[in-house]
Amino acid sequence: MYKKIVTIGGGSGQYVLLSGLRDLENIGITAVVSMVDSGGSTGRLRDEYGVLPPGDILKCVLALSPNREAARNILHKRFNGESRLKGHNAGNMLLTILSQYAGNFPDGVKALGEALDIKGAVLPVTTDKATLAAELTDGSFLYGEAAIDIPRGDQREKIKRTFLIPHHSSSTNVHPPVINAIEEADYIIIGPGDLYTSITPNFLVSGVKEAIAGTKAKLIYNVNIMTKFGETDNFTGKDFILKLEQFIGRKVDTAVFNSAKPEEEILKQYESQKARLVEFNEDNFWEGRSIIKADLLSAAGDIARHDGKKLADLINNLINE
Repeated sequence: MYKKIVTIGGGSGQYVLLSGLRDLENIGITAVVSMVDSGGSTGRLRDEYGVLPPGDILKCVLALSPNREAARNILHKRFNGESRLKGHNAGNMLLTILSQYAGNFPDGVKALGEALDIKGAVLPVTTDKATLAAELTDGSFLYGEAAIDIPRGDQREKIKRTFLIPHHSSSTNVHPPVINAIEEADYIIIGPGDLYTSITPNFLVSGVKEAIAGTKAKLIYNVNIMTKFGETDNFTGKDFILKLEQFIGRKVDTAVFNSAKPEEEILKQYESQKARLVEFNEDNFWEGRSIIKADLLSAAGDIARHDGKKLADLINNLINE
């Protein structure tokens, strides 16, 4: 039976998820993407041209393309030399040009999707420009996704709350097609991805949390494999779920955990970055939530991340039970 799936997130986590989902049959995919990225090429384009950040959107468009590898090799190519193009990648520049020529960012994204023959749709969660900010437990504030994402120094207070600072209005409002997708969805898949900088900024946009509360769709949360210094220090699986549920205003229906352990050498690398394997808590907290544990670990490279095909196969079995 045909199922409508909405994914919500940003960054490399959503790229991995969509790369796997793209090859499943009898599903319609709509990727909802965070619009607060402020680092690297994306941040420069945002600051210099006032455009919405293209980086995470580009990842999602590439993930859903049948020509993903070839397109990725071309569009992720960074310019060298001493011109203003230095450091930008071709995909970010192309998406910026398409958006300006089309007259708006969503139409630019749609045009790039058509050019790459993507399976599904990619939507910015908002077309309003905003800056992500965080208040820490010591009362200090951080401004910008990049500042929150990459801590300075060896210690940082915990994040107390995050919020959006609109650039040109009193609020940051949801892109209307996102509401339609959420209302029509059979399943909403959240994560994997950095909790405070890739996932939950979507729910800070006015209208998204309300739509999530009203949808009949089942909510699936792919819990991260590793914690992250400055964001989720010492978080257990329970902590991840409780924090997400604070943002969405309801329980998740299913939480998906990786059960495989990365190699010790990889864990040591993460330990040097003050990150560790997310633990699963065996207690009575899970009432009302379905818990799935499976080997979802990618065997490629020296990063502890989800394997897109393993994750997609698990989700395929879940939605077709």
